[in-house]
Amino acid sequence: MPRFTNDGSAAAPKLRVYLNLDNLVDLRADTIWPGLTGRAQFERLAADGFAGAQRTEDNAPPAGSPIPFCGCDRINKPAEADAIAAKHAARGYTCLTVHAGWGLEDDAEVDRLVEAILVASDQHRLPIFIETHRATITQDIWRTVRIANKFPEVRFNADFSHYYTGQEMVYGGMAMKLAFMEPILARTGFMHGRISSPGCMQVPVDVNSERPRQAHGVANYLEHFRELWTRAMQGFLRAAASGDYLIFAPELLAGTYYYARLFPDAGGKLVEESDRYQQALLYRQIAGECFAEARRRCTESSE
Repeated sequence: MPRFTNDGSAAAPKLRVYLNLDNLVDLRADTIWPGLTGRAQFERLAADGFAGAQRTEDNAPPAGSPIPFCGCDRINKPAEADAIAAKHAARGYTCLTVHAGWGLEDDAEVDRLVEAILVASDQHRLPIFIETHRATITQDIWRTVRIANKFPEVRFNADFSHYYTGQEMVYGGMAMKLAFMEPILARTGFMHGRISSPGCMQVPVDVNSERPRQAHGVANYLEHFRELWTRAMQGFLRAAASGDYLIFAPELLAGTYYYARLFPDAGGKLVEESDRYQQALLYRQIAGECFAEARRRCTESSE
């Protein structure tokens, strides 16, 4: 039963940072990304420290790539799960993340959908991670914890921005929310990297700064996301076996999707407030630091 991605080795569980390729769409004009396409694009990603990429196009991956790929998709109904898993397995993807349902399903419908996804994952030997996302069956923490408790074998793609902003996690106390989320954190097998604030789904962070300039309110959202990511990575390390690896994929989206914030420049033209590729490189660094801290905590707790 492939609950995690695995490289077939006897190595200790590890972190691999991929890049969700939508991160490169519609970057601002002064981006540090050189605008490469095809094989050159993937060679540059590898040179910049990305171990793979998450493809968002619904077609076969390019041949001869120097890096591996994983996929993403949506499964709305149980009957769709097998064909979608088969398609991505045939492409040779390392794993698949999915948006599941629309969030309007009752508990019985949710259970049937999760069961179908688990069966399809087993049938095609493809790890499938259900994403914590708005407008899906995991759109709220309470229901997602219910799923985790009812299906201990389920594994999530943790995109915590949907909870941190959508459920305003700082309202009422982060410690209480983190404790309640433990069943989700314990079943994280993939992570989408996006940092949000209590009011905005995607906000920039600063290089070599523990508190972003934009964190002008009470909440230091970077500090909170470091803790969320570290705890999820601890969950992975506690459950993982030799050869397993956790994919962390920055997924910073363009203003087209109302994620990147746009502000008028001196000429009145709307431009993004940050270079999302530069931010992705910074996320790679932060993820590595969080994984090292998660490993330290796991080692310390076992002594």
